[in-house]
Amino acid sequence: MPDAAAIAAPVRRPGMRFVVRLESLAVLAVLVIVLAVLSPYFLSVSNFLNILLATSVIGVLAYGATFVIAAAGIDLSLGSVLGLSGVVGALSVNELGLPWPFGILACLATGALCGTVNGLLNARAGIPAFIVTLGMLGVARGLGLVLTNGVPVYGLDPVLVYIGQGRPAGVPFPVIVFLLTGGVAHFVLAYTRFGKYALVIGDNEGAARAMGVRVQRQRVALYALSGMMAGLAGLLFMARTNAGDPTGGLNYELTAITATILGGTNLFGGRATIFGTLIGALIMGVLQNGLNLLAVSSFYQQMAIGAVLVLAVWLDQVNRTRARR
Repeated sequence: MPDAAAIAAPVRRPGMRFVVRLESLAVLAVLVIVLAVLSPYFLSVSNFLNILLATSVIGVLAYGATFVIAAAGIDLSLGSVLGLSGVVGALSVNELGLPWPFGILACLATGALCGTVNGLLNARAGIPAFIVTLGMLGVARGLGLVLTNGVPVYGLDPVLVYIGQGRPAGVPFPVIVFLLTGGVAHFVLAYTRFGKYALVIGDNEGAARAMGVRVQRQRVALYALSGMMAGLAGLLFMARTNAGDPTGGLNYELTAITATILGGTNLFGGRATIFGTLIGALIMGVLQNGLNLLAVSSFYQQMAIGAVLVLAVWLDQVNRTRARR
Protein backbone atom coordinates (compact mmCIF):
# COMPACT_ATOMS: atom_id res chain seq x y z
CA MET A 1 0.00 0.00 0.00
CA PRO A 2 1.41 3.45 -0.87
CA ASP A 3 2.00 5.81 1.99
CA ALA A 4 0.86 9.38 2.45
CA ALA A 5 3.95 10.71 0.72
CA ALA A 6 2.80 8.91 -2.40
CA ILE A 7 -0.44 10.86 -2.39
CA ALA A 8 1.57 14.05 -2.24
CA ALA A 9 3.65 13.02 -5.23
CA PRO A 10 1.41 14.75 -7.79
CA VAL A 11 2.05 18.12 -6.18
CA ARG A 12 5.81 17.58 -6.11
CA ARG A 13 6.26 18.46 -9.75
CA PRO A 14 8.82 21.30 -9.90
CA GLY A 15 6.50 23.40 -12.04
CA MET A 16 3.86 23.39 -9.31
CA ARG A 17 6.11 25.03 -6.75
CA PHE A 18 6.01 28.45 -8.36
CA VAL A 19 2.54 28.36 -9.89
CA VAL A 20 0.94 31.81 -9.93
CA ARG A 21 -2.47 32.47 -11.41
CA LEU A 22 -2.01 34.51 -14.58
CA GLU A 23 -4.99 36.65 -13.64
CA SER A 24 -3.13 37.70 -10.47
CA LEU A 25 -0.08 38.84 -12.39
CA ALA A 26 -2.33 40.63 -14.86
CA VAL A 27 -4.17 42.45 -12.06
CA LEU A 28 -0.87 43.51 -10.48
CA ALA A 29 0.47 44.75 -13.83
CA VAL A 30 -2.71 46.70 -14.61
CA LEU A 31 -2.72 48.28 -11.15
CA VAL A 32 0.89 49.40 -11.52
CA ILE A 33 0.27 50.87 -14.99
CA VAL A 34 -2.93 52.69 -14.01
CA LEU A 35 -1.47 54.13 -10.81
CA ALA A 36 1.71 55.19 -12.61
CA VAL A 37 -0.46 57.21 -14.98
CA LEU A 38 -2.70 58.67 -12.29
CA SER A 39 0.00 59.59 -9.78
CA PRO A 40 3.43 61.12 -10.58
CA TYR A 41 4.73 59.87 -7.22
CA PHE A 42 3.95 56.20 -7.73
CA LEU A 43 7.00 55.20 -9.79
CA SER A 44 9.71 56.01 -7.29
CA VAL A 45 12.08 53.88 -5.26
CA SER A 46 10.89 55.38 -2.00
CA ASN A 47 7.27 54.63 -2.85
CA PHE A 48 8.06 51.04 -3.80
CA LEU A 49 9.79 50.61 -0.45
CA ASN A 50 6.74 52.11 1.21
CA ILE A 51 4.54 49.57 -0.59
CA LEU A 52 6.73 46.69 0.58
CA LEU A 53 6.78 48.10 4.11
CA ALA A 54 3.00 48.41 4.20
CA THR A 55 2.66 44.93 2.71
CA SER A 56 5.03 43.25 5.17
CA VAL A 57 2.55 42.79 8.03
CA ILE A 58 -0.33 41.68 5.79
CA GLY A 59 2.04 39.44 3.85
CA VAL A 60 3.24 37.59 6.95
CA LEU A 61 -0.38 37.08 8.01
CA ALA A 62 -1.21 35.81 4.53
CA TYR A 63 1.62 33.24 4.67
CA GLY A 64 0.01 31.71 7.74
CA ALA A 65 -3.43 31.83 6.15
CA THR A 66 -2.05 30.00 3.11
CA PHE A 67 -1.16 26.90 5.11
CA VAL A 68 -4.57 26.78 6.81
CA ILE A 69 -6.59 27.40 3.64
CA ALA A 70 -4.46 24.87 1.75
CA ALA A 71 -5.86 22.26 4.16
CA ALA A 72 -9.44 23.48 3.56
CA GLY A 73 -9.51 25.50 6.78
CA ILE A 74 -10.00 29.17 7.59
CA ASP A 75 -8.60 31.50 10.26
CA LEU A 76 -10.67 34.59 10.98
CA SER A 77 -8.75 35.41 14.16
CA LEU A 78 -5.53 36.56 12.47
CA GLY A 79 -5.98 40.31 13.05
CA SER A 80 -7.05 39.95 16.66
CA VAL A 81 -4.22 37.54 17.45
CA LEU A 82 -1.84 40.06 15.89
CA GLY A 83 -3.11 42.75 18.26
CA LEU A 84 -3.00 40.52 21.34
CA SER A 85 0.53 39.31 20.50
CA GLY A 86 1.80 42.86 20.23
CA VAL A 87 0.19 43.76 23.57
CA VAL A 88 1.70 40.75 25.37
CA GLY A 89 5.11 41.44 23.84
CA ALA A 90 5.02 45.10 24.90
CA LEU A 91 3.80 44.29 28.42
CA SER A 92 6.47 41.64 28.94
CA VAL A 93 9.18 44.25 28.32
CA ASN A 94 7.62 47.42 29.70
CA GLU A 95 5.65 46.10 32.67
CA LEU A 96 7.55 42.95 33.65
CA GLY A 97 10.96 44.43 32.87
CA LEU A 98 12.13 41.44 30.82
CA PRO A 99 14.96 41.85 28.26
CA TRP A 100 13.94 42.57 24.67
CA PRO A 101 14.43 38.96 23.40
CA PHE A 102 11.58 37.94 25.70
CA GLY A 103 9.40 40.50 23.97
CA ILE A 104 9.98 38.72 20.67
CA LEU A 105 9.37 35.30 22.21
CA ALA A 106 6.22 36.57 23.93
CA CYS A 107 4.76 37.73 20.60
CA LEU A 108 5.50 34.44 18.85
CA ALA A 109 4.40 32.27 21.78
CA THR A 110 1.12 34.18 22.21
CA GLY A 111 0.29 33.75 18.54
CA ALA A 112 1.25 30.07 18.57
CA LEU A 113 -0.85 29.45 21.70
CA CYS A 114 -3.93 31.07 20.17
CA GLY A 115 -3.43 29.06 17.00
CA THR A 116 -3.02 25.84 18.96
CA VAL A 117 -6.29 26.49 20.79
CA ASN A 118 -7.97 27.07 17.43
CA GLY A 119 -6.54 23.83 16.10
CA LEU A 120 -7.50 21.75 19.14
CA LEU A 121 -11.08 23.02 19.17
CA ASN A 122 -11.41 22.40 15.45
CA ALA A 123 -9.59 19.06 15.13
CA ARG A 124 -10.24 17.47 18.51
CA ALA A 125 -13.59 18.94 19.54
CA GLY A 126 -14.97 18.95 16.02
CA ILE A 127 -16.13 22.58 16.08
CA PRO A 128 -16.15 24.13 12.57
CA ALA A 129 -13.10 26.30 11.90
CA PHE A 130 -15.29 29.28 10.99
CA ILE A 131 -16.94 29.25 14.43
CA VAL A 132 -13.73 28.51 16.37
CA THR A 133 -11.67 31.26 14.77
CA LEU A 134 -14.56 33.72 14.87
CA GLY A 135 -14.77 33.07 18.60
CA MET A 136 -11.01 33.51 18.97
CA LEU A 137 -11.32 36.80 17.08
CA GLY A 138 -13.51 38.14 19.88
CA VAL A 139 -11.60 36.53 22.75
CA ALA A 140 -8.17 37.72 21.59
CA ARG A 141 -9.38 41.26 20.90
CA GLY A 142 -11.19 41.45 24.22
CA LEU A 143 -8.22 40.05 26.16
CA GLY A 144 -5.91 42.63 24.62
CA LEU A 145 -8.27 45.41 25.69
CA VAL A 146 -8.55 43.97 29.21
CA LEU A 147 -4.77 43.70 29.65
CA THR A 148 -4.24 47.32 28.64
CA ASN A 149 -7.52 48.88 29.77
CA GLY A 150 -7.90 49.91 26.17
CA VAL A 151 -4.76 52.10 26.26
CA PRO A 152 -1.76 51.30 24.02
CA VAL A 153 1.50 50.38 25.76
CA TYR A 154 4.02 52.92 24.50
CA GLY A 155 7.81 53.14 24.71
CA LEU A 156 9.57 49.93 23.69
CA ASP A 157 13.18 48.84 23.91
CA PRO A 158 15.27 50.48 21.12
CA VAL A 159 16.17 47.05 19.70
CA LEU A 160 12.49 46.20 19.27
CA VAL A 161 11.84 49.58 17.69
CA TYR A 162 14.68 48.92 15.24
CA ILE A 163 12.92 45.74 14.10
CA GLY A 164 10.03 47.87 12.95
CA GLN A 165 11.73 51.11 11.97
CA GLY A 166 15.33 50.22 11.15
CA ARG A 167 16.63 50.40 7.57
CA PRO A 168 19.78 48.30 7.08
CA ALA A 169 21.30 49.20 3.71
CA GLY A 170 18.28 51.46 3.13
CA VAL A 171 15.78 48.58 3.17
CA PRO A 172 13.11 48.62 5.91
CA PHE A 173 13.73 45.79 8.37
CA PRO A 174 10.11 44.53 8.20
CA VAL A 175 10.55 44.06 4.45
CA ILE A 176 13.57 41.85 5.08
CA VAL A 177 11.58 39.81 7.59
CA PHE A 178 8.67 39.59 5.13
CA LEU A 179 10.83 38.27 2.29
CA LEU A 180 12.89 35.88 4.44
CA THR A 181 9.75 34.49 6.04
CA GLY A 182 8.29 33.99 2.59
CA GLY A 183 11.35 32.02 1.54
CA VAL A 184 11.13 29.75 4.56
CA ALA A 185 7.36 29.32 4.17
CA HIS A 186 7.79 28.45 0.49
CA PHE A 187 10.36 25.77 1.34
CA VAL A 188 8.10 24.27 4.01
CA LEU A 189 5.01 24.19 1.80
CA ALA A 190 6.69 23.01 -1.39
CA TYR A 191 9.49 20.73 -0.20
CA THR A 192 8.58 19.23 3.16
CA ARG A 193 6.19 16.48 4.19
CA PHE A 194 4.43 18.95 6.50
CA GLY A 195 3.51 21.16 3.54
CA LYS A 196 2.58 18.22 1.32
CA TYR A 197 0.26 16.81 3.94
CA ALA A 198 -1.51 20.16 4.23
CA LEU A 199 -2.25 20.07 0.49
CA VAL A 200 -3.26 16.41 0.61
CA ILE A 201 -5.74 17.03 3.44
CA GLY A 202 -7.24 19.97 1.57
CA ASP A 203 -7.56 17.93 -1.62
CA ASN A 204 -9.07 14.78 -0.11
CA GLU A 205 -9.18 14.39 3.66
CA GLY A 206 -10.70 10.92 3.49
CA ALA A 207 -7.91 9.64 1.27
CA ALA A 208 -5.34 11.27 3.53
CA ARG A 209 -6.75 9.41 6.53
CA ALA A 210 -6.77 6.15 4.59
CA MET A 211 -3.13 6.60 3.70
CA GLY A 212 -2.07 7.13 7.31
CA VAL A 213 -1.87 10.91 7.64
CA ARG A 214 -2.66 12.00 11.20
CA VAL A 215 -5.16 14.61 10.11
CA GLN A 216 -6.06 15.92 13.56
CA ARG A 217 -2.44 16.40 14.57
CA GLN A 218 -1.69 18.05 11.23
CA ARG A 219 -4.58 20.49 11.60
CA VAL A 220 -3.49 21.50 15.09
CA ALA A 221 0.03 22.10 13.79
CA LEU A 222 -1.27 24.15 10.84
CA TYR A 223 -3.33 26.43 13.08
CA ALA A 224 -0.41 26.76 15.49
CA LEU A 225 1.79 27.83 12.57
CA SER A 226 -0.84 30.32 11.41
CA GLY A 227 -1.03 31.72 14.93
CA MET A 228 2.75 32.02 15.17
CA MET A 229 2.76 33.92 11.87
CA ALA A 230 0.14 36.25 13.36
CA GLY A 231 2.43 36.64 16.37
CA LEU A 232 5.32 37.57 14.07
CA ALA A 233 3.07 40.07 12.31
CA GLY A 234 2.11 41.42 15.73
CA LEU A 235 5.80 41.88 16.54
CA LEU A 236 6.34 43.84 13.31
CA PHE A 237 3.24 45.96 13.91
CA MET A 238 4.24 46.63 17.53
CA ALA A 239 7.79 47.55 16.53
CA ARG A 240 6.66 49.84 13.70
CA THR A 241 4.28 51.80 15.93
CA ASN A 242 6.51 51.61 19.04
CA ALA A 243 3.49 50.44 21.00
CA GLY A 244 1.45 47.41 21.96
CA ASP A 245 -1.92 48.49 20.58
CA PRO A 246 -4.94 46.34 21.57
CA THR A 247 -6.78 47.61 18.48
CA GLY A 248 -3.88 46.73 16.17
CA GLY A 249 -4.66 44.54 13.18
CA LEU A 250 -8.35 45.45 13.06
CA ASN A 251 -9.87 43.76 9.97
CA TYR A 252 -6.43 42.63 8.83
CA GLU A 253 -7.70 39.06 8.53
CA LEU A 254 -9.94 40.13 5.65
CA THR A 255 -7.04 41.65 3.73
CA ALA A 256 -4.76 38.68 4.43
CA ILE A 257 -7.31 36.11 3.28
CA THR A 258 -8.04 38.20 0.18
CA ALA A 259 -4.31 38.30 -0.65
CA THR A 260 -4.08 34.53 -0.20
CA ILE A 261 -6.96 33.79 -2.55
CA LEU A 262 -5.80 36.39 -5.07
CA GLY A 263 -2.47 34.57 -5.19
CA GLY A 264 -4.14 31.37 -6.37
CA THR A 265 -4.74 29.43 -3.18
CA ASN A 266 -7.92 27.40 -3.55
CA LEU A 267 -10.49 28.59 -1.00
CA PHE A 268 -11.58 24.98 -0.53
CA GLY A 269 -8.07 23.55 -0.15
CA GLY A 270 -5.72 21.37 -2.14
CA ARG A 271 -3.87 24.07 -4.07
CA ALA A 272 -1.57 26.78 -2.73
CA THR A 273 1.78 28.45 -3.32
CA ILE A 274 3.59 30.95 -1.14
CA PHE A 275 4.93 32.76 -4.20
CA GLY A 276 1.34 33.28 -5.33
CA THR A 277 0.43 34.60 -1.89
CA LEU A 278 3.30 37.08 -2.11
CA ILE A 279 1.89 38.35 -5.43
CA GLY A 280 -1.56 38.60 -3.85
CA ALA A 281 -0.16 40.56 -0.91
CA LEU A 282 1.58 42.93 -3.32
CA ILE A 283 -1.70 43.49 -5.15
CA MET A 284 -3.34 44.53 -1.89
CA GLY A 285 -0.33 46.69 -0.98
CA VAL A 286 -0.24 48.44 -4.36
CA LEU A 287 -4.01 48.98 -4.26
CA GLN A 288 -3.96 50.57 -0.81
CA ASN A 289 -0.88 52.65 -1.62
CA GLY A 290 -2.44 53.92 -4.82
CA LEU A 291 -5.69 54.83 -3.11
CA ASN A 292 -3.73 56.72 -0.47
CA LEU A 293 -1.75 58.60 -3.12
CA LEU A 294 -5.01 59.52 -4.82
CA ALA A 295 -6.40 60.71 -1.45
CA VAL A 296 -9.29 58.25 -1.55
CA SER A 297 -11.24 58.07 1.71
CA SER A 298 -10.52 55.11 3.98
CA PHE A 299 -14.23 54.28 3.84
CA TYR A 300 -14.00 53.68 0.11
CA GLN A 301 -10.79 51.71 0.64
CA GLN A 302 -12.69 49.24 2.82
CA MET A 303 -15.27 48.92 0.05
CA ALA A 304 -12.49 48.26 -2.45
CA ILE A 305 -10.96 45.51 -0.31
CA GLY A 306 -14.36 43.82 0.03
CA ALA A 307 -14.92 44.04 -3.72
CA VAL A 308 -11.48 42.57 -4.41
CA LEU A 309 -12.24 39.66 -2.06
CA VAL A 310 -15.41 38.85 -4.02
CA LEU A 311 -13.43 39.14 -7.27
CA ALA A 312 -10.75 36.80 -5.95
CA VAL A 313 -13.30 34.14 -4.96
CA TRP A 314 -15.00 34.47 -8.34
CA LEU A 315 -11.69 33.97 -10.15
CA ASP A 316 -11.05 30.92 -7.98
CA GLN A 317 -14.42 29.48 -8.93
CA VAL A 318 -13.77 30.14 -12.62
CA ASN A 319 -10.43 28.35 -12.44
CA ARG A 320 -11.96 25.37 -10.65
CA THR A 321 -14.68 25.13 -13.31
CA ARG A 322 -12.08 25.21 -16.09
CA ALA A 323 -10.01 22.51 -14.36
CA ARG A 324 -13.00 20.15 -14.28
CA ARG A 325 -13.58 20.41 -18.02
